[in-house]
Amino acid sequence: MDPAIVRWSAAELSAAIRSREVGCVEVMTAYLDHMERVNPQVNAIVSMRPRAELLAEAAERDRTPYQGWMHGFPHAVKDLADVAGLPTSHGLIRSAPAATADALFVERIRAAGAIFIGKTNTPQLGLGSHTYNDVFGTTRNAYDLSRSAGGSSGGAAVAVALRMVPVADGSDFMGSLRNPPGWNNVYGLRPSFGRVPSAGGDPFAAQGAVQGPIARTASDLELLLRTMAGYDDRAPLSLHGDQERRPSLRGARIAWFGDLGGYLPMEPEVLEVTTAALDRFTALGMIVDTVDDLPSAGAFTGNESLWPAWITLRRQLAGQAVKVFHDVPAWRALLKPEARYEYEGLAGLSAVDIAEGAALRGGLYEGFRRLFRRYDFAVLPTAQVWPFDAARHWPGRIGDTVMPTYHRWMEVATIATLINAPVVAVPAGFGSAGLPIGLQIIGRNHDDYALIALAAAWERQTVDWQRTLPLLVR
Repeated sequence: MDPAIVRWSAAELSAAIRSREVGCVEVMTAYLDHMERVNPQVNAIVSMRPRAELLAEAAERDRTPYQGWMHGFPHAVKDLADVAGLPTSHGLIRSAPAATADALFVERIRAAGAIFIGKTNTPQLGLGSHTYNDVFGTTRNAYDLSRSAGGSSGGAAVAVALRMVPVADGSDFMGSLRNPPGWNNVYGLRPSFGRVPSAGGDPFAAQGAVQGPIARTASDLELLLRTMAGYDDRAPLSLHGDQERRPSLRGARIAWFGDLGGYLPMEPEVLEVTTAALDRFTALGMIVDTVDDLPSAGAFTGNESLWPAWITLRRQLAGQAVKVFHDVPAWRALLKPEARYEYEGLAGLSAVDIAEGAALRGGLYEGFRRLFRRYDFAVLPTAQVWPFDAARHWPGRIGDTVMPTYHRWMEVATIATLINAPVVAVPAGFGSAGLPIGLQIIGRNHDDYALIALAAAWERQTVDWQRTLPLLVR
């Protein structure tokens, strides 16, 4: 089988399958051969289905009418979402039973013609930006096998970076569609809340985590987003669709927040490399201004209000998610300290705490609404540190600053979540150790496709970074 198949973009692969330049069996064989060589070294794809089953399903696709742009694509779903016939371990449950139905967005990927080969690895319950668990082990960074892949969509980002799948789905609460892409030199999009509907739980209150796409190109990112997106009455806050704005970039204004004037502890070279990447915006005719303080409005008084606003929302929503597992004694005993931290945080919240946190969040949104009268996009690094040693659970300090929680080092990712804004992660270059980092670009409310247009222009300006491939696929 032609090994070049796995190097094609998802758009190129789709066109080749539709024109019958290649068959689905040929595609599946090429990908499975590549996975057998690469995946044991990084542990990105788990719960793999048997090769014979997958090839038989691919042969069936070759015999049936064209189903959609993902016809015959090998696809692995993040191991927090259900795929009928596959276990959902959540990185916690050994020998989890096979799911009996697809998650809502998985239904749409299946309808587009994908063949589900397995799952992508995630930290236990998706907690923390480092993909490790006691069920499958640790996922390794695509560019350095001794380093973290990020999380919680670490398996997805590594699988895409190493050409083991054409595109991948992920989810994001505190940067999980941003930090792993940034650390693996690919693209990720946290869509506006409601763009990709999700059923289950409280359909009105759960406005933290969202599903979205990870890809190697902006066009592939858009293709998968369009597959996953769209209204569904099982998700009453989901979006029917907005006017798709494709703004002119020349003269557009960027608010560069960097490390928020020193408020965010950040490794010096992270700030150095991401600041240098801003020249690519200038090359696109955009204007970049440095803004050191988050906009104030209402109860939100600036940078120092960020963590109080975040930790209340985090404890409320993450704590509720953990409670489902904490209530099962057999699972409770397996919960890692990070999960117990979130559950205990939920138990300690009062109604007054939630109301005060909501006021802070509303103030931050109002501040950004005013900011976007002057600026078109807001930009920050995707993480405050470089990929760290995979044997560590999280960075205990950044420079001289101790990190008091397992996620404080990812505070840079809280802003877009708090205001439910769309945000795209794009590559920002490499540090002196050869490790990648990214930029997260926050757009106006519901302006997802304007972000994708910017990502496409960015891609044309950063061909040199795209050509810097991981050793395993050179």
